[in-house]
Amino acid sequence: MVTRINPSILAADFANLERDLGRIRTADLVHVDIMDNHFVPNLTFGPPVVDRLAQVSPLPFDLHLMIENPERWALGYAEAGAFSVTFHAEATTNPVGLARKLRSIGARAGIALKPGTAIEPYLELLPEFDQVLVMTVEPGFGGQSFMPSTMRKLRTLSEAVKKSGLDVWLQVDGGITEDTIVIAAEAGANTFVVGSSVFNAADPAKQIALLRAAATEHQHAH
Repeated sequence: MVTRINPSILAADFANLERDLGRIRTADLVHVDIMDNHFVPNLTFGPPVVDRLAQVSPLPFDLHLMIENPERWALGYAEAGAFSVTFHAEATTNPVGLARKLRSIGARAGIALKPGTAIEPYLELLPEFDQVLVMTVEPGFGGQSFMPSTMRKLRTLSEAVKKSGLDVWLQVDGGITEDTIVIAAEAGANTFVVGSSVFNAADPAKQIALLRAAATEHQHAH
């Protein structure tokens, strides 16, 4: 069972992003939160910044688009070299169309759901996606507390993926620490977005190893 640890650069030092990318080279992917101040009340990185950071990053990018009208921007981000592009179910009327476009240009396609969004309408669409992101906080800000109520959704999703036999990564994002990573792993997650727990650690590599070990130990046998 593979456990992926994807540190979010939202928790990095913005004046030293290249340095901080170097400090997490033992992780699996770099999680990059793109916010537009419309879909969520916050604003982060645009395409030129992502493009430049990708040139100096030791790891591929796992982009999370918290933006309205993802159809307009997603392909540009994918072409800037993102390994994976996840957009929000709540922000698009044609998730399958967008996922197919992303896949056609060589990116992995992911769909994200806010804590209050039901998973059931999306279960039959699982073959169209490479990753499903279950938000464990409300999107828009770092540093929020993990919402255990989202685990029921993750379990439903995990069962559906198991039954289907598909290789869909199950990602969680929000309030992931040494304690909550265990809860999410037990509910079926295998890809974990972590922020301050890694970037604020004295030794990020040691912290990444610790989180990976904790999650791997608690993932239920698939």
